[in-house]
Amino acid sequence: MAQEVRGVIAPGKNEPVRVETIVIPDPGPGEAVVKVQACGVCHTDLHYKQGGINDDFPFLLGHEAAGVVESVGEGVTEVAPGDFVVLNWRAVCGQCRACLRGRPQYCFSTHNAKQKMTLLDGTELSPALGIGAFAEKTLVAAGQCTKVDPAIAPEVAGLLGCGVMAGIGAAINTGGVGRGDSVAVIGCGGVGDAAIAGSRLAGAARIIAVDIDDRKLAKAREMGATHTVNSRSTDPVEAIRELTGGHGADVVIEAVGRPETYEQAFYARDLAGTVVLVGVPTPEMKLELPLLDVFGRGGALKSSWYGDCLPTRDFPMLVDLHLQGRLDLGAFVTETIGLGDVEKAFARMHEGDVLRSVVVL
Repeated sequence: MAQEVRGVIAPGKNEPVRVETIVIPDPGPGEAVVKVQACGVCHTDLHYKQGGINDDFPFLLGHEAAGVVESVGEGVTEVAPGDFVVLNWRAVCGQCRACLRGRPQYCFSTHNAKQKMTLLDGTELSPALGIGAFAEKTLVAAGQCTKVDPAIAPEVAGLLGCGVMAGIGAAINTGGVGRGDSVAVIGCGGVGDAAIAGSRLAGAARIIAVDIDDRKLAKAREMGATHTVNSRSTDPVEAIRELTGGHGADVVIEAVGRPETYEQAFYARDLAGTVVLVGVPTPEMKLELPLLDVFGRGGALKSSWYGDCLPTRDFPMLVDLHLQGRLDLGAFVTETIGLGDVEKAFARMHEGDVLRSVVVL
């Protein structure tokens, strides 16, 4: 029987979000209904509200979430009612060419729930990243539910669903940061700080945080940065080179998503070093680099989508590291809020006041 719950929708481009009654259908084959316990407020949700993703309004926002499986549809074996799960937005298919080659983290046929959640008048909602978790309950594909140790707090666990995983994965999975490496991270928001934490976890010897905001640089030091550079007053390329013996960093992670900062990352890496783009650019952005420099410097230029993660592998591992005291995921939570506070959280995000606001239900 369909259920009525409260959820946060973005009704139109740049319109204020509002709390509405949402209709959640019973799960069909391969689907699950999850009772949401916590959901982080991510920049991607703001992009949806601003029309920066697509124009399929109204959106049911929220995707960085954790909760308990309430019910499952026919054929679901991955999870069962009562399981504590982190939601992910890349449910792998197991059958595409990437999955069959043993690279499911690059699955080309990820999927979402087939049924639609709606408003009371029947208007179909577009769930953010196929999840829509600024709601008391949500309908997802069962493969979007990753079971983890319930000992972790929901407001902490949910962050693995997007930003924290993107940053940690950019360092460890995409960048291949290893013991003794030098790393520079340009942009110290939630994703950049997660890349710093991931680099420390991987054993990097020198971690250089770059930002234009001293508040963010101070937080980056708490996350594991050994050096900081305010690029508003200092040339970051020269500073990174100076801090790495004149060579540049082994891995430079760009967590802003702008051509200017990507160019800085490109020239701040060592010869044959690696650049990882994890910041999300907008469609109109263009990048121009001398092709001879691309050829002459060698190395690798990579993009990192969701930290190249495999949720079933990475989420439980990171939860275990947190519970062991080796990865402080709680440090990313600036505040906890209610469903009615999401619009204010977007404003605080824009002002750079928070790493993560987390909706707790």
